[in-house]
Amino acid sequence: MISSSEGKGALHAIRVLDLTNMVLGPMTAQYLGDMGADVIKIEPPEGDLTRYIGPERSPGMAALYLSSNRNKRSVVIDIKRPEGRALLAKLIAHCDVVLHSIRSASARKLGLSYADLVKDNPRIVLCHVKGFSDEGVYAGQPAYDDVVQAVSGLAMLQTVVAREPRYIPSIMGDKISAVHAAYAVAIALIHRERTGRGQEVDVPMMETMVAFNTIEHLGGAAFVPPLGPMGYLPVSTAARRPFKTKDGYLCVLPYTDAHWARFCTVVGDPALTQDPRYATHAARQSDQQGFWDEVGRRVAQRTTEEWISLLSAADVPFGRVNSLDDLLVDPHLQSVGFWQTMDHPTEGPLRVSKVPIEFSDSPGGVQRLAPRLGEDTAEVLREIGIADAEIERLHAAGLTCARPMTRAE
Repeated sequence: MISSSEGKGALHAIRVLDLTNMVLGPMTAQYLGDMGADVIKIEPPEGDLTRYIGPERSPGMAALYLSSNRNKRSVVIDIKRPEGRALLAKLIAHCDVVLHSIRSASARKLGLSYADLVKDNPRIVLCHVKGFSDEGVYAGQPAYDDVVQAVSGLAMLQTVVAREPRYIPSIMGDKISAVHAAYAVAIALIHRERTGRGQEVDVPMMETMVAFNTIEHLGGAAFVPPLGPMGYLPVSTAARRPFKTKDGYLCVLPYTDAHWARFCTVVGDPALTQDPRYATHAARQSDQQGFWDEVGRRVAQRTTEEWISLLSAADVPFGRVNSLDDLLVDPHLQSVGFWQTMDHPTEGPLRVSKVPIEFSDSPGGVQRLAPRLGEDTAEVLREIGIADAEIERLHAAGLTCARPMTRAE
């Protein structure tokens, strides 16, 4: 049996085979690893493409890879070759979860369909992350984050501020779908504990993001026939924006009537609460442009720090508008120990975020940093009973990478 992670997370006895690349699948597996699962990352001889995206200290260990592959072990297997697929099948027999992002037709050719896997392991949970459901007309089409932002309506929503479709400068489709995939795997494992049976879990990115985007934006289309247009007015206006202070920007959100009354007191104009345009939440929602312009005029009269002091005392919602660099020194993140410096055995000191979700009895954590390509191949193959001589033969044949790299390499 493959040894489980030494972490005490809730998934510490669960073994996950991660056959994904890029971000969606690896993030899903990382979430499971953060909660204690023993995640075995299967890579082709050239490695995951993200190993080469972003700054790096050494080849194959770039920033994007490092941030989405912690708490894993790396095993190289060339699954395009029959002997590699046979080796993969031996590994799968020792695992609880198989996660892959291979298009369905190719997965069937590789013997990675649920029908194939369940024959040998009825308790296996197969999680297939993909662009589109196999039941739809877009089935099998390639999909990256930009594609999903486009087809899910997210890019078009940006016309509110950009006056033309734009992609959000974050890989939202990948990351949100990864969260859904991770909790779906956890739910499938709970089901298995109750029934003894595994199952197939499909996570299509388009459907996941459409469901996500239309929580608030379904609007009048929630009713049949529609009672009005789609869209959520409070966020569908360019007037909703961070406000300029004397020396920076600040989010100020006097949302409820109580917030508004306290804000009016802070700005020294309590009579403003009686203005019929702003007196109630409903009135403020109906004139978004006028309301936010009024708030903006007031905010411009003081510095950011003055506002932070006043709004904190008045218990009015606000937030400093942080740049990415600001996040490294944000006082709240510092106070909760969000950023940690850990020493990678080959890459030296690395900055990593802590696991943000807290459990009182089964905490997750960072047990190990992202592995070098194939560094755990020999270890994992030994754990499933493959002798060293056979491991060396597989390596010589180009099917695996049998030894860890060092920083000098």
